Amino acid sequence: MTPDGIAATPTPPYVAVIFTSLRTAGDDDGYAAAAADMDALAARQPGYLGVESAREGVGITVSYWQDEESARAWKQVAEHVEAQRRGRVDWYVAYRVRIADVVREYGT
Repeated sequence: MTPDGIAATPTPPYVAVIFTSLRTAGDDDGYAAAAADMDALAARQPGYLGVESAREGVGITVSYWQDEESARAWKQVAEHVEAQRRGRVDWYVAYRVRIADVVREYGT
């Protein structure tokens, strides 16, 4: 992660997992703690490259992975499977996951 909060990704290609969501009201069920736990757990997975997240109305989290196999493996980690279940039941009104191949990047 760079000092400005933008993920320090390598030269493409790599994979982006884009998670967009609409939350339920409040944080009564430990959402913030679970999200922090998932960020820390993801960072320890093979092939993890970084994450960026923003929320104002619609939440968007983009995690970056070395390849599709690494992203797929993260989806199957037991603690992440449980967080996904909790999200469907308790935390999200709606969500969408998109998987993309990053072929080019640029910026300052």
